[in-house]
Amino acid sequence: MQRLFLTFFGAGLSPKAPGTVGSLAGAIAAFGILTILPAFTLFLVSICLFLYSIKIIDDYEAKTGVHDHGSIVIDEVAGVWLAISISGATAVQFALSVAFFRLFDIWKPSVIGRIDRDVKGGLGVMGDDMVAGLFAGLLSAICYEAATKIGLDYEWVKFELPFVK
Repeated sequence: MQRLFLTFFGAGLSPKAPGTVGSLAGAIAAFGILTILPAFTLFLVSICLFLYSIKIIDDYEAKTGVHDHGSIVIDEVAGVWLAISISGATAVQFALSVAFFRLFDIWKPSVIGRIDRDVKGGLGVMGDDMVAGLFAGLLSAICYEAATKIGLDYEWVKFELPFVK
């Protein structure tokens, strides 16, 4: 059960790019969640998932002796949910949130890289992805607003996802 949770129902078991697969699985799940619940709920769920996962990852690492195993993608799920919940409700913002999250998660600039390197255990595994999600959500929202302010407010840019009320 622990492995199923940490791999987000097996998404982390992908032989190639498990982090990207986990992020995409998380984005699909977020879309589903947002069809019935508001973005604020997704935000709160991402925080709860972050807090709950720290202990689960600590237990898993103690059992296996491996820090941040590649198959653990629950951190990507929580991070991408945070990014999506912060950004906004258009299809462009949703896509930008996922793309920026992957960029920050792979590149690990600034404090994200320091958390990844220096913080051990479940907090380190989850922490860098949550900060990446925060930055991705904010950058997505900023880019969207900037694009609309300079005149790139075409209908496809403003297309709202069906769950927006």
